[in-house]
Formats: sequence, C-alpha cells, structure tokens
Amino acid sequence: MRTVEQITAAVTDHGEGPVWSPAWGGLRFVDMLAGDLLALRPDGAVERRHVGRVAAFVRPRAHGGYVVATEHGIELADDVDGAPARAVEVTHAPGIRMNEGTAAPDGSLYVGTSAWDQTPGAAALYRVGADLAVEPVLDGITISNGLGFSPDGASAYYVDSPTGRLDLFDVVDGRLVDRRVLVDRRGADGALDGELDGLVVDAQGTIWVAVYGAATVLRYAPDGTLLERVVLPVPHVTACTLGGPDLTDLFVTTSRGGLGAAAAPGAGALFRVEVDVPGLPVLPFAG
Repeated sequence: MRTVEQITAAVTDHGEGPVWSPAWGGLRFVDMLAGDLLALRPDGAVERRHVGRVAAFVRPRAHGGYVVATEHGIELADDVDGAPARAVEVTHAPGIRMNEGTAAPDGSLYVGTSAWDQTPGAAALYRVGADLAVEPVLDGITISNGLGFSPDGASAYYVDSPTGRLDLFDVVDGRLVDRRVLVDRRGADGALDGELDGLVVDAQGTIWVAVYGAATVLRYAPDGTLLERVVLPVPHVTACTLGGPDLTDLFVTTSRGGLGAAAAPGAGALFRVEVDVPGLPVLPFAG
C-alpha cells in the first residue's frame, strides 16, 4: 500500500487539471467551476488567480507564459505570473463549457468540452494548432476528460467519462486516428464503480487514471492490464499528474462533489503519493 499524504487544506470546490512545470516553479491546478487558477508554492501555500466563470485546465506555452481553458475557449498569458491577455474561442454552443485537455507532442492543444447539464452526446473534442486555428476532432462526447500521450508520441489515451472506457488512439501526422477501447470498466449489467476522469502517462508508458466517485487512482499498462490501485480518503478523485524534483510525486486533485460543507473531510484538498517510476516532462503549447 502506498502512503497517501494530504498536502493542502480543502482549497477547491472542484479541483482539476494538476500539472507540474519548471517554467512556473512547480505545481498548478484549477478550481474549475470557481474559475480559479491555483499555484502550490514551496512552503505549501496556495495562491489563487480568478480567470473567469470556468478554469478547466492550464499548460505552459513553449515561448513563455501559459494557456488556460475558460468557459468558451482558451486564454493566453505571455508571462507565467501574469494575467491572460488574449482569448481564442473554441465553441460558443449553448450550454457548453470547456473541460479537460492537454498539449500534444506536436505542440498543438486538445480541448474537450462538457454540457453544463451533462447532456449525453452534446460535447466534443477540439484541436487548437500553433497558429490558433481550431478544428473539431470528435463529436458525440458527453464529458471529455483525461487525454495523454505515450512516451514515444505514437499513441494517445482518452476518457469520455460516462462510457466507463479508457480509449486508445494512434497518432499519425499529429492527428488522433483509429479510436478503439483499451479498458472497459462497465460490469455485465452496465454499472460503473465511479467514472474515469483525468489521467497522466509515466516514463514507462503506464497510465494513471483518477476515478471520480470511487476514491481511487488506477494504474494501467499500455495493453490495458490493471497494475495498481491507489486508495484515497475522499470519494471524488478528479485528476492526477506526476511532478516534484524527480517527477516521482503523484499529485491528485479532488472535489467536494457538490456537497459543500457536508462533503467528506479533506474533499477538495490536494494529495501526494510517492511512486517509483517518474513522469514525463510536461508538453507545452506552441501557440
């Protein structure tokens, strides 16, 4: 059993999108539906910047600064500690907001969406190029969630949460092709023990996936074999990343699950788990 350490107070209502980058000196994550971007400082303090109605995820930019997904698109900051100064609309479809996403090996940015009311099939996945052009990748999605790439960049792993699946793509000329099921967690009756959420890929190519509603992070081999289950003390586990000086700290964000003060103690806090295999350096957005 690995040791799970709570390293902050319950600083988020719905924590998401943790990412480690030397460019900004450590870990950043979001309080998604509060619209806040959070930074964990070396002394354990958490700094907060409000960026809009939604702050879905954040990534460094290749030429400095950062990109943050907000309600209808992405916003670009030229300085890692500055406010966003430019916005790019991804979609303004009624009732739709940005959700999880990540940068790709070719420098593009994948941005997923969700309906506010989680209408089945209403969401999509988009690709934003280095030139800031937006193109659709997938439609008919319900909650576009974790996306990550294998160490060689030849494969991508993707979660549409209510499906109960971890899907696999080939990456050809910077595009996701040949989607198929790698892991299906639905029982014979179609029931799910929690929903797959955010994910991260380590240097061995194994995939760590948060399971919302099941108090766990699961680790899968590239062939879909379940290797490990990390149990957390709160049920609504949202996303994870690998960081720290040696990239061997698994940082896990959590949510209060809409329960407010009635949530489990520690829900909304950030947790850390020491692991054996390091992560991969974060991929920056080239735009």
